[in-house]
Amino acid sequence: MPKQITRRAHVDDEHLPAQLHPVIKQVYASRGVRSSEDLNLVVNQLTGVKTLHQALKGLDKACQILQQAIVTKESIVIVGDFDADGATSTALMMEGLAIMGCNHHSFLVPNRFEYGYGLTPEIVDIAAAKGAKIIVTVDNGISCIAGVAKAKAYGMKVIVTDHHLPGHTLPDADAIVNPNQNDCDFESKSLAGVGVAFYLMMALRKTLREADYFSQHGLVEPNIAQLLDLVALGTVADVVPLDKNNRILVAQGLKRIRAGQTRPGIQALIEVAGRNQQQLVASDFGFALGPRINAAGRLDDMSLGIDCLLAPDLGSARAMAADLDDLNKARREIEQGIQVEAERVMASLNLDAVEQGSLPNAIALYQSDWHQGVIGIVAGRLKEKFHRPSIVFANASDDIAEQSDSELLIKGSARSIPGLHIRDLLERIDTLYPDLIDKFGGHAMAAGLSIKQADFNQFQTVFNEQATLALKPEDLQQIILSDGELSVSDMTLSFAELLRDSGPWGQHFPEPLFDDEFILVQQKIVGEKHLKLVVEKQNQVFDAIAFNIDVKAWPNPTAKHVRLVYRLDVNEFRGKRTVQLMVDDLSCAE
Repeated sequence: MPKQITRRAHVDDEHLPAQLHPVIKQVYASRGVRSSEDLNLVVNQLTGVKTLHQALKGLDKACQILQQAIVTKESIVIVGDFDADGATSTALMMEGLAIMGCNHHSFLVPNRFEYGYGLTPEIVDIAAAKGAKIIVTVDNGISCIAGVAKAKAYGMKVIVTDHHLPGHTLPDADAIVNPNQNDCDFESKSLAGVGVAFYLMMALRKTLREADYFSQHGLVEPNIAQLLDLVALGTVADVVPLDKNNRILVAQGLKRIRAGQTRPGIQALIEVAGRNQQQLVASDFGFALGPRINAAGRLDDMSLGIDCLLAPDLGSARAMAADLDDLNKARREIEQGIQVEAERVMASLNLDAVEQGSLPNAIALYQSDWHQGVIGIVAGRLKEKFHRPSIVFANASDDIAEQSDSELLIKGSARSIPGLHIRDLLERIDTLYPDLIDKFGGHAMAAGLSIKQADFNQFQTVFNEQATLALKPEDLQQIILSDGELSVSDMTLSFAELLRDSGPWGQHFPEPLFDDEFILVQQKIVGEKHLKLVVEKQNQVFDAIAFNIDVKAWPNPTAKHVRLVYRLDVNEFRGKRTVQLMVDDLSCAE
């Protein structure tokens, strides 16, 4: 789709420190930084850190249960989720309990192909077989009514830690810790699952300290900061908004990783991804480390990703990181095949003529041979290409021979655009058509659901109708917000490094984007679909690269001038560091 480049309006930034670079100062102000205090990303600035037990509703009760379980050596089973947030949450709870002196805990992660998401009754049965007396969910549980009921029937205690939006009915857990539950006054509602788990471990340490547990058992009180590398990775990988609280968590985790204070598993993932540990940035979590962990949950068993994060030494961590890298390569191949097929389906429906207004306001696609492990990624790619809320469905089970069409469930992964809260839209559909959706859950920008295969055509129609009612015409226009033109005097290595260090950047706190016209000096395809450019401005020459370019349009031999929307980056090659423009949007300027 054609994109509209809009420069951010200049805002007052006099409330920010005068010593800040003027560009950085304006960038901060335009992203809602209200004072110098908002830039103070130290641990003691975390929300509720001074009143931990009151910070999050349910923390106090959860800590009481865990304290009792640790003292009486009751078996604790952590039930996680099969994405990077779930993996880091599980690893954090496993290590967090261990450094508290607990040695009678283990974890379970549902295999998405056998059990589906969350604390299902089937997973509870497995936990019971392991002798579980306490179940702690991480990054799931808030919608697991049946699973919690099954655990209670076994006589287990259940602690739910989650960050997903709750439904009208909550599970009958012994404690629920979720900043988004009703009557929770925690100011930062954007914690990832791993952030919620971190708060639980901070509060548990305080509970045990106040009970004099550590000294009575000859233990040194643990340093909870050693868990922050996991928090940073999971927070960015789950694409939650980087409000001040999350920026503190990510900044502190990055600081530890860069200083070499990280676990072997994360070090091995950095190595296999070809990143520089000392120069790691927040986006590396989302684009390099996170996808390799996610690949385990998408194609195989997330236990591999968790085991990598918990690896005791670098040798075993490297072996597991290599396996995760192989899975990620396989995931890419499957994803590319599905994406090509999805776009072919779009073309067959005569929906490519966007200028003629024939594109639906919401896209829902299904094909029986698509792999459910990558449909979320494909939905995201379709959303990016067409700027429409998109849902991609796949069969919920490979064992479809014994199921009739009326029984066969298909799973959908949804991605939305600004202006449409996708979970709320699914809830509205569920209210209007009570028998259409089997179950659903999620956030504003991403959600999951399941429906009967026989109902797909009806759902496709209803989804488009309800999205059309909810969206405004301007919501469907893809707008790139630019921070304006960057002077040549600032297009330097030192300023690129300053921009990097002024983060962490991420969701709702985006990395600065600049736009400008350049003379096009050179252009060539590298790696099949990436365009390497040399551009010139005011007699200064810069390298630039645009990933996943439309190879039908570029290289363009007639182009003499180009308009680039870009991020200023540092390229490191054979020990040499140079400025590079990372191109987000490219068009001819003539």
